[in-house]
Amino acid sequence: MKWEEPVMSTQKGSLLAGLIGKGIQKSRTPEMHMAEAQAQGMRAVYKIIDTDTFSSGAPALADLVRAAELSGFDGLNITFPYKIDILPLLDTLSDNARAVGSVNTVVFRDGKTYGHNTDLWGFAEGFTRGMGGAKRDEVLLIGAGGAGVAVAHALADCGVKSLKIYDADPKRAAALAEQVAGNRSDVTAQALSAITEQSTAGLDGVVNATPVGMAKSPGMPFPADLIHPDLWVADIVYFPLETEFLASARAKGCRVLPGSGMAVFQAVRAFQLFTGRSADPVRMKATFDAFDTLSQEAAET
Repeated sequence: MKWEEPVMSTQKGSLLAGLIGKGIQKSRTPEMHMAEAQAQGMRAVYKIIDTDTFSSGAPALADLVRAAELSGFDGLNITFPYKIDILPLLDTLSDNARAVGSVNTVVFRDGKTYGHNTDLWGFAEGFTRGMGGAKRDEVLLIGAGGAGVAVAHALADCGVKSLKIYDADPKRAAALAEQVAGNRSDVTAQALSAITEQSTAGLDGVVNATPVGMAKSPGMPFPADLIHPDLWVADIVYFPLETEFLASARAKGCRVLPGSGMAVFQAVRAFQLFTGRSADPVRMKATFDAFDTLSQEAAET
């Protein structure tokens, strides 16, 4: 797969990392990293840094990153809405982070900050495993933000020939379409000004790369009346795992791909970047899935 991130050759014996984002108290990322580290005999601490939880206003992103570095963190994961805002704060970007203009993993090493994007490989790996054989001549991507730029390039790498992009900010959708066309010469990319029956005619699949559908942002990113059985539908949201979008698509007979694949595989690659050690994706997926088992047990008691 293209754009795999370079991993340091030395292996660390411990892990100290964190996740910066808004509304991320339910994230499964910390447990995936700590369980994998424990399985490999490592000491591990992974902290959630949720900017929604600061009572007197969140510190500046630059201050949070600097504080983590000074505290001896190995690195940080970055999520909504900071994946683009983090760029000017970093010393060096990996090739894929530079190409897509988005960072979700920061590594601290030798006094410098290194930005990576494991979302691209994470989505591509999850899509390849979960959507094998799916037709992908024409696909609609909803969302051109920090996650959307990675997903757009991943879709191109997975064989999408024509990519339509919609975002609430038309300029952002147009910029991403131009970016993808420039980075992937074998893909036709265009921005949509609206999602209508006419603009979505002939689609093979739809991918949601927005926060719409999250527990704190409920709703549908795509009109329910435009969903039909010939579409496949993918979502990057994983809390809840079965979003309203996926549930509606499943009810109409669509093939669906939940956000778990991207969540697990981006973590697999981030763990390697933080520690220099290979991670076991099966083991990390089991940790991810354990949340659903615990939620079900809690509901039954």
